[in-house]
Amino acid sequence: MARGLLYALAGAAIGAAAARAAYSAFTRNRPADLGGRWTRKNHRGEPITLLEGPAFVAGAGAAAALTPGLAPRTRLAAVLAGVGTGALGAYDDLYGTTSSKGFKGHLTALARGEVTSGAVKILGIGAIGLGAAALVSGGPVDTLVNGAAIAGTANLANLFDLRPGRAIKVGLLAGGPLLAVSLLRSSPAAAALAAVPLGAAAALLPDDLGERAMLGDAGANSLGALLGLAAVTKLGRPGRLVLLGTVAALTAVSEKVSFTKVIAAHPVLNRIDMLGRRPVDHV
Repeated sequence: MARGLLYALAGAAIGAAAARAAYSAFTRNRPADLGGRWTRKNHRGEPITLLEGPAFVAGAGAAAALTPGLAPRTRLAAVLAGVGTGALGAYDDLYGTTSSKGFKGHLTALARGEVTSGAVKILGIGAIGLGAAALVSGGPVDTLVNGAAIAGTANLANLFDLRPGRAIKVGLLAGGPLLAVSLLRSSPAAAALAAVPLGAAAALLPDDLGERAMLGDAGANSLGALLGLAAVTKLGRPGRLVLLGTVAALTAVSEKVSFTKVIAAHPVLNRIDMLGRRPVDHV
């Protein structure tokens, strides 16, 4: 456990330091925000920056490359999953449109011969998930299951990035127990993998909650993919199948049900969602 704790602390610290450094550099040196391409309006209609996402990708990517305790193939899988999905998310942040939404909308458009940025992202993240899974899996079946889980968690995390701090809170609530179990069961590599995105995300949480920045597709996709990779590295096949089924079910439900409305209607979930945020009546 001591070795796993050391690796986890290193991963979290490197991720946090690198993410903060990247965020400071990106927000300090951007010339007029390239015409506002990295600026969006939040749920209040106020302008905030999307550069938190690239900062997370940079921080988590650096931590995945530098954190001790990871085998070369696992390290490569983490860099591929975190940076690859983040790059595709950034592409959608910059060039995406709202003409098609959700899996169904983008795939329907693709069937009509319209290649949306969302369809490119869906197919690209699927390929990256399989590529990362192939590096840590024991055969074709496990590669398919693990790849689908990594891609699914990447997409699912993005579905929560609709209110300040929500996606990061979901990531911390999901990744925290995974980290704890990895430490208790003496799985140093899984502990390091879980700690990397948690450290980077926690370091950026104050700016997210303060409504100065948001993860966007780049950061949320990367956060979800890295947590998915950590999960499939730790879990046995039954656990990975449960994870994949849960992710698929939540993704399907999101096509019909608003997570924001569900959270707002549930007292406990709403209290967690509002923790650290500006009160709603200050709109």
